[in-house]
Amino acid sequence: MKRAFAAAGCVLFSFMLSPKAMAGNFSQFYVFGDSLSDTGNLFNATGGLVSPATATPPSPPYAPGRFSNGNIWVDFVGDEIGLTPTTFIPPQATIPTQGVNFAISGSSSGLDNALAPDLGLPGVLGQVSSFTQNLQANNQQADPNALYTVWGGGNDYLFGGITDPTQVVNNLSNSIELLSQAGAKNIAVFNLTDLGQIPFAIATNTSAQLTQLTQSHNALLEQALDGFAANTDVNIIPIDVNSLFNRVIANPQEFGFTQNSASSCVVGFIGDIIDDCQNPKGIVFSESINPNEFIFFDAFHPSSKSHRLLADAALSAIKHKTVPEPSTLLSTLAVSAIGTAGILKRKRRKLLR
Repeated sequence: MKRAFAAAGCVLFSFMLSPKAMAGNFSQFYVFGDSLSDTGNLFNATGGLVSPATATPPSPPYAPGRFSNGNIWVDFVGDEIGLTPTTFIPPQATIPTQGVNFAISGSSSGLDNALAPDLGLPGVLGQVSSFTQNLQANNQQADPNALYTVWGGGNDYLFGGITDPTQVVNNLSNSIELLSQAGAKNIAVFNLTDLGQIPFAIATNTSAQLTQLTQSHNALLEQALDGFAANTDVNIIPIDVNSLFNRVIANPQEFGFTQNSASSCVVGFIGDIIDDCQNPKGIVFSESINPNEFIFFDAFHPSSKSHRLLADAALSAIKHKTVPEPSTLLSTLAVSAIGTAGILKRKRRKLLR
């Protein structure tokens, strides 16, 4: 029993010390992904800084640079950890100090853009490759105290014609491997929400196929992430947004939504908006519809309220699976050792009396 208390003393001392690399103490924030994570790259590339109404996405009805009606998960997580990553388009005159958001709408999981492959816009693997090659060219390492996030794959299935998730997951795995080799330590990886439950899939009767692809993708991704677990130098943080959205879709009222997943606030597709939630189907309402009553803002993208839920899930996972800084870890072990040594020394004296 006393041995158990001695061990418990180690655990107690370790919990008394706060590890540096918790959710509010990252040094930088790097984002790799598609429109679910884009905070202005495509918007800026299509003239949004000059003419927001004709950019992609057009603002209004979209929030500037966001494929939603307001802030997205990147904004919410950034607020919580005190970091605002800079968009990489247009090129910045000064070196960003809080990180970079490389995510751009239409990105495939690979090197190119699934929606506009001829424009030279990078996919997720292309974003990561550019980032790591730039580090290598300047003889630098990735910041080990930064937070890195990787999320992609949906565009491969929706627009890329991919029916086998193997290559898609390989692209994401290669992205993680490149980041790890470059020196990244904390890498958060999102799985896919059920593509078969988005308004586009329901409207086009493709739900069954897209649900099957999502399930296969997430199963392969989970296996791939398990493979990284043996590498103690990298901390993979799985973000299970699939389970979250399944709960939301099954019971939207529980989360404060009045509309189910078959409905979206914006009707139509980017660049060809038929109507928007401020004036649905040309009918003038005495009060505007609240976009946050919808799970989805348009046929593909969540509302800002849904993004808040995504951010909360990400923050929870990050908080509970973050590697302490080596110096902090050593301090923890030292204090624990001192505590244990004291207990054992007193026990030995008692036995010798």
